[in-house]
Amino acid sequence: MTEPAVPRDAATVLLLREPSTGPEVFLVKRHGGSGFMAGAHVFPGGIVDPEDAAASFREALGDPKVLVDALGETDVVASIALYVAAIRETFEEAGVLLAEHDPAKREAMRARHAETDDFEGLVRDEGLRLRFDALVPQARWVTPTVEKRRYDARFFLAAVPADQEARHDAKETTESRWMRPADAIDAEGRGEIRLPPPTIRTLEHLATFESVDAILADARSRRPPYVAPVFHDRGGTWILALPGDPLHPESTAAFPGTTRYVLEGGRWWARRGESTG
Repeated sequence: MTEPAVPRDAATVLLLREPSTGPEVFLVKRHGGSGFMAGAHVFPGGIVDPEDAAASFREALGDPKVLVDALGETDVVASIALYVAAIRETFEEAGVLLAEHDPAKREAMRARHAETDDFEGLVRDEGLRLRFDALVPQARWVTPTVEKRRYDARFFLAAVPADQEARHDAKETTESRWMRPADAIDAEGRGEIRLPPPTIRTLEHLATFESVDAILADARSRRPPYVAPVFHDRGGTWILALPGDPLHPESTAAFPGTTRYVLEGGRWWARRGESTG
């Protein structure tokens, strides 16, 4: 029996804003040629690079205890690397820089990073102060063991700075849009966009809140839940069970609500009756 692939550490960022119609989240469409989630609308993010663990980031931070505790993990180096990866990926895939910087130099910094792919050098040379405090850990999702490519993705929340505009990079991502969580779920149901189950489940949770402040307060009130979905093949029908579902070994749900999704017609659908109150 083949051993499951070891999941790679990754960071995912849910950028939030609040127009008059209620909270919105930023979604990007993965390039059709991508090796993972090709063509799907997802939150910006990616794997942790070795450079994200550079000592210079930790030295500039000071005491990392608050950040590490919020993440709910114990490895300081790995934890700070996750925060750095979240900020770097947000800059790369959404063009939003979560750092104290000169706005007049933002476009030049985007161009430099796109050319050099040296985030540590950019931070050092520009004297950037990364806004680790802008990130709020929300959840930890681990790809099912049957997948060839597996990720241990920490989801972070961040309110987009008022003076910045999110946009896709036109390389790894080909489209982007701000959407209310409920509207994104409806668009998925109509076949207008394709959302992977972790994105759907996260949007379902966000849709229960009426403000960005409430979303952030909810995440701050608890440790990020560990969510490791499990696949089941029931007579040729694929079922994805989440913690709290009878088909999942973990009896406690990560979030109130849906705990089971069924693959039908190439899309994942929440199943009524398979939810927690």
